[in-house]
Amino acid sequence: MIPEPLQQTELQAEHFSRYLEKHYEHLHRPHRHSFYHMVLFTSGKGSHTIDFDRFEVRPFQVYCMVPGQVHSWHFTSAVNGYVVNFPDHFFRDFLYNPYYLERFPFFSGISAESVFQLPAPLHEKIPALFEELIGSALDAQSPADMNRVLLLQILLLMSTEMAGHPAKAIPEQKKMILHNLRRLIDVHYKSIRLPKEYADLLYITPNHLNALCKDLLGQTAGELIRNRVLLEAKRLLINVNKTVAEIAYELNFQDNSYFNRFFKKYEGLTPDEFRRQFLK
Repeated sequence: MIPEPLQQTELQAEHFSRYLEKHYEHLHRPHRHSFYHMVLFTSGKGSHTIDFDRFEVRPFQVYCMVPGQVHSWHFTSAVNGYVVNFPDHFFRDFLYNPYYLERFPFFSGISAESVFQLPAPLHEKIPALFEELIGSALDAQSPADMNRVLLLQILLLMSTEMAGHPAKAIPEQKKMILHNLRRLIDVHYKSIRLPKEYADLLYITPNHLNALCKDLLGQTAGELIRNRVLLEAKRLLINVNKTVAEIAYELNFQDNSYFNRFFKKYEGLTPDEFRRQFLK
């Protein structure tokens, strides 16, 4: 079965082939975790779907997922690599910074940013650290802080290598506004739907907010908010135990028919049609 929620200081690290043996019956079905989930493939082929975006599995490809994201696997050959699961509080007391993991671009919660090819200079170094982490995690005598240090080394090495090849130079002030906007939307998307309200929370004008979103993301602030609502709707729709009416209520829509019209307008399918098509 899918791993149970982790304790605050617990970490799971193992070879992916072993992880697959224990969990494959459930991994090919869409599911979500309450913890951070990171996988490095060293061999094999197949596909991985994260928040309804599909990626081809390749050797030395890394997947980094935050709590709440929906994903599933489909393999066409034997695969191996490494998998690490850790709770969202894993580094909190160690680093005294509740937002430390947000500094890593691959933990943004955006599927397109969470999948990347490991650069050649790290092809030996990162697997070696994973091996050391697995050994430490299995050793009951190894202090928990050793696991934290080893995992931090992996994250920092990957982040440093990615930062050395930026796709686009963005001023720090703009990056901070966008980062704070995404955080605010993640917290308030069910109750706050207007860009003006987010602009007020960020102490900037709605025009400034829209211009920044268009410049950095190619989307308006309104589209960013709407897409977050749609993403959560799709995440909830894979849970067959929830009715569409219950999901509409949870997402703060006035009624079920309004939710149906909203969803079909932007997805081209009704919520029921999406559920049937995706779970098929």
